[in-house]
Amino acid sequence: MLFTDHEALMNLALEEAKEGITNNEGGPFGAIIVKEGSNGEAIIVARAHNQVLKDNDSTSHGEMNAIRKACKALNTFNLKGCELYTTGIPCPMCFGAICWSNIDKVYYGCNLEDTEKIGFGDKLFFEKIKQSKKYEDNFIEISRDRCLDLYQDYLDIHGKADY
Repeated sequence: MLFTDHEALMNLALEEAKEGITNNEGGPFGAIIVKEGSNGEAIIVARAHNQVLKDNDSTSHGEMNAIRKACKALNTFNLKGCELYTTGIPCPMCFGAICWSNIDKVYYGCNLEDTEKIGFGDKLFFEKIKQSKKYEDNFIEISRDRCLDLYQDYLDIHGKADY
C-alpha cells in the first residue's frame, strides 16, 4: 500500500498540529493514521496531536495518541496495513510504539535537526535508532518546508520549548 496524495494526507497532520498549538495543548506535532479502503483510497483511521501540556502526560505525543485512537477504532493492537503521517520525526518512544503496533510506513515532515532547533532534543537516542533497518527503510521525509512553517508558528506562539 502506498498512497500517492502524500500532501493531502500531510495536510491533515498539519491541521491537527495547528489545533494543538493554537489551544496550547502541546508541541507542534500532529499525526494521522490511514489504511487502504476497498477502492484503494486512503481511509483515515485516527487523527491526533500532541497533548503533553493539556494532559500533563509526557507520553501524550501526537503519534502515541493517534496509535491509541487507531487501535480503539480498529479494535486491535496490530496496525499492520496502516501508514502514519506526522509533522515531525517520531521520538524514540513513538518509534517504539510504531514498531510495536506494526505500522507499515511513516511519513514525517521535519527531521531531527529541525526538531532540535525548537527545543526538542532527542539526538542522543536517535544515534542508536538510526542503526535500525526499519528506520532506514520506512521513515521518509516529505513536506519539510510546510512543516518548518508549522514549527515557526509554534515558536511565534510559545517560544522555544524548554524540555
